[in-house]
Amino acid sequence: MGRHKAIVLAITMLAVGILSARQADAQTFRTYRCADGTQFIVGFYDDDKRAFLQIDGAPVTLGRRLAISGTRYSGAGITLRIPKTGPTTVKHLKRPVTTCAVVDKPVL
Repeated sequence: MGRHKAIVLAITMLAVGILSARQADAQTFRTYRCADGTQFIVGFYDDDKRAFLQIDGAPVTLGRRLAISGTRYSGAGITLRIPKTGPTTVKHLKRPVTTCAVVDKPVL
C-alpha cells in the first residue's frame, strides 16, 4: 500500500507541476529607424510596463511615464514617445528629438 501511495503522489505532483507551469510571457519587438540615422530595437512584455531598448549598442530599460496622448517611456537620458497619432519620437543623450518609423526588415 505504501508503494502505491508513493506512485500516486508522484504522478499527482508531476501533473500539478505540468499544469501550473507558466507559459513564457508574450512579447513584442519592433525595430525603428530615425530621421537622423539612429536605429534601435524596443521590446515590450505583456506583464511589464517598461520598454526595453537596444540603442547605440547598449541595453536600456525605460520606465513608463505619464503622457497626455499615447505612451511615453524615459530613463538613462532617453525619452521614447509613441503617440496615438503621428510619428514616434526619440530623444537620447544630448541629441535633439528625432522622428522614427518602424522598419519591416532591419538592416544589420
